[in-house]
Amino acid sequence: MAALLQFTVGNYRSFHQARTFSMVPNSIQDNPKGCVVAEGHYKYLTTAAVYGANSSGKSNLIAALTTMKDMVLSSVKLNDHDPLPYNPFLLSEESSRQPTHLEVVYLDADETRIRYGFDYTMRRIEQEWLFVSKKNKQEQPYFVRDEEGIGVNESLFPEGVGLEERTNDNRLFLSLVAQLGGTVSKNVLDYFKSGYNVISGLNNQGYEGLTERQFLNEEEESTNALQFFKDLQLGFENIETVERDTDKGKKAIDIFTMHNVYSEHGEIVGKQRFRFDYCESQGTQKLFELAGPLFEALHQGRLLVMDELDAKMHPLISQHIIRLFSNEKTNPHHAQLLFTTHDTNLLSSHLLRRDQIWFTEKDKAESTDLYSLMNIVLPDGTKPRGDSNLERNYIKGRYGAIPYLKTIE
Repeated sequence: MAALLQFTVGNYRSFHQARTFSMVPNSIQDNPKGCVVAEGHYKYLTTAAVYGANSSGKSNLIAALTTMKDMVLSSVKLNDHDPLPYNPFLLSEESSRQPTHLEVVYLDADETRIRYGFDYTMRRIEQEWLFVSKKNKQEQPYFVRDEEGIGVNESLFPEGVGLEERTNDNRLFLSLVAQLGGTVSKNVLDYFKSGYNVISGLNNQGYEGLTERQFLNEEEESTNALQFFKDLQLGFENIETVERDTDKGKKAIDIFTMHNVYSEHGEIVGKQRFRFDYCESQGTQKLFELAGPLFEALHQGRLLVMDELDAKMHPLISQHIIRLFSNEKTNPHHAQLLFTTHDTNLLSSHLLRRDQIWFTEKDKAESTDLYSLMNIVLPDGTKPRGDSNLERNYIKGRYGAIPYLKTIE
C-alpha cells in the first residue's frame, strides 16, 4: 500500500506553468476527522475533489496522471526512434518547444517517501530523477539524469551502476533498471502498476469485467459491493452470475439481479430474476461497472482517480461514495479517492475539509491554474473559514473556477 502526497504537472495540454496538487493536510480543525491518516511522521488525506468550469483543465490533471503511468510502464517496450506522448501547451511559442514536466511524490511502506519524475519532449527524456527519504530524514538522490548524462549514487542505488550508457534517449532509466532486476526501481515501478487506477465517470464502459469476476469468484469486494447496492436501495436483493462458453471459445459472464415479488398487500411472496443489462437503469449499470475498481481500491489500499464522479449519479450517491473513503470502518487500508466534479452540493455536505477542495481555472492566456481553497485570499485579506457557506460562496464566484456566462437579453 502506498499513498499519494503530491503530483506536479507542467507544459502539458492546458497546463503551461508547473502546478502541484497535494493530498498533504493543512493544520486545520475542519471535519471530517476520519479523512486524515497519520503514518509515523507523515499525514495524508484520503479524499480530494477538483472543481472548475468546463474546459478549465480538470480532466487534463487526470490525463497527466494517466500519461505518467503509461510512460513508466511502457518505456521498456520502446524502440530507439519511437515518439513519446508529448502534448505541450500550444498557446505559447516558447512552451511548444519546451519539455513536459511530470513528478509524483508518494509514501511507501516503512515511512519511505519517494519523489520521482522526468521532463521529456517528443523524442527524448531530457531529465529524470529519483529521491528517497526514510522516516522523515533528509531526502537523498538515488540518481539524477540531465543533458550531461545519468549520475548514480553508487551506495544508495547500486542496481543502476553500469546501466547509464545502456539507456536510450527516449527510454526511462528507472524502467530499464527495473527490467534488469533492480529492487528499488521495481518497487517504484510497482507504484505505477498497482498504486493508482484512473477511471472515467463519463465513459465507464470496460470496468464491468472486473466487477463481474469479483462476483463470480465471490471475492470480498463483491460482498462489500452488494451491501453498497443495498444501502443505496437500488431495488434488487441479490446478484447472481452464470459463466458460459461463447462461440469464439472464450468464457462470458452473465449477470442477473434478484427482485422481490409482492402481493397486492405489499407482502413478499416470491423472487424474480432479471438479466442485469436489459432491465436495470443506466445509472444502476454505471454503479455496477464502477463497483469493481471502487471496492478493489478500498480492499487493497490504492488510490482511485475518477474523472466526473457525479456523471449519471444522484448527489446522495456521490456523498455515499465519499463517506466510504472517509470512514475508518469502510476504509481500514487507507485507500484514497481523487475526483473531479461539478456537484456543488458536496461543498455544503460537511464531507470535505477546506484542504480537500481544489479548483482549476484558466487565466487570460488560457493556461490552467490549479489551487486549493486553502490558498485563496479573499478581497478583505482573509481566507475562507471552515464554517462559511462554501457552496454559496463558490457559486457567487468568490473562489473563482466558475464559468462566466453572458446574460441573455
